[in-house]
Amino acid sequence: MNRDTPAAGDTGAACYVYGIVPADAAAPTGVRGVGTPPAAVDLLPGGRVAALVSEVDPTKPLGTPDDLRAHARVLDSVVSALVPVLPFRFGSVVDGRRAVADELLGPSEEGFATALASLRGLAQYTLRGSYVEVRVLRDVLAARPDIAALRERTASLPEDTGHYDRLRLGELVAREIGDRGEADVRHLVDTLGPLAVAVARGPDPDPDQPIDVSFLVHHTRWARFEAEAEDLARGWSGRVGIRLLGPLAPYDFAPTAVDGASEGVPGPWV
Repeated sequence: MNRDTPAAGDTGAACYVYGIVPADAAAPTGVRGVGTPPAAVDLLPGGRVAALVSEVDPTKPLGTPDDLRAHARVLDSVVSALVPVLPFRFGSVVDGRRAVADELLGPSEEGFATALASLRGLAQYTLRGSYVEVRVLRDVLAARPDIAALRERTASLPEDTGHYDRLRLGELVAREIGDRGEADVRHLVDTLGPLAVAVARGPDPDPDQPIDVSFLVHHTRWARFEAEAEDLARGWSGRVGIRLLGPLAPYDFAPTAVDGASEGVPGPWV
């Protein structure tokens, strides 16, 4: 590819944009892009930055589980190779290679380059956790005799009575589990936060998954972060089921403001 002419080789096909990387990055190997059939992923450079793209047929809709996995796989493979990346939202499609060069890279080159510099050497780790239902209910009843008494009383009532008491019981249990989730999140952040340069909570707490925290971690601390996260998960075994995801592209930490981005052009992930 001729790096002095970013749109060289334009076939006229639509371009799917995964994200932005430095211009001197290498295209990811061993991964295929979105679409049917999935196309190869390459770099379309423009000055100091480049777009990670693959060609797609605009008449074929995207959105299958395979497409979602391919989108994440491309971005995460770049970060695993210690290349900074600005991830774009799933489904970011531009009219063609010329449009990527002229409408995306050209106007926003400086903003993209600055944002990438702030992410150099960094990747996201996300911990998600849900409670073991039987265990957490047992713990709640042991800690709250009032809830245990209300549960015993409602259990003895006929199905067509005690509606208010059952609603009250559900509210009390949910609130207690929510409080426990907040306490566990604080412990998680206190334990792992010192190993990260930034921490972000999930956007909307989910009662079924009250623990959802992301950490932005420098690559020199990845091994230690993973080891301490595993230690924490073992300590919570039997009470909380924890999943550790990473290293990932910085989905929750990519800068949102990019100077000069053209209206209608896909923006960063967040």
